[in-house]
Amino acid sequence: MTSAGEVGYVTSVLTLYADLPDTPARPNPPDRSVARNLHRQPVPLALVESALLLGTLRRLARPSDLPPLPKIRSLAYFLPVIAELQQKPLPDGYLDYLRLKLQRLAQPSASCPEKDVS
Repeated sequence: MTSAGEVGYVTSVLTLYADLPDTPARPNPPDRSVARNLHRQPVPLALVESALLLGTLRRLARPSDLPPLPKIRSLAYFLPVIAELQQKPLPDGYLDYLRLKLQRLAQPSASCPEKDVS
């Protein structure tokens, strides 16, 4: 049986994931399963968001002379970053920094036609 808390958590995780660059516009059933498992462990939503942002920023910070990475196809891609942050949490306030950093990096490419679902 699914609780309202689990539904809200899963929805939040999947929304954060889908809003990232290089991720599918619509999460798939395995992504939903990963999100449910994170809720059941339990992994705090702020830690999940930090891991999603940190993993994304690491990809975006790659040197431009390297070949581009393929698009992210699964929420499971971020599980190693989640495990890393469980072992060594980020300092207080760092989540705000990550949000701002991604917002600044994403501005030049504000339109994501592949995520346009209208």
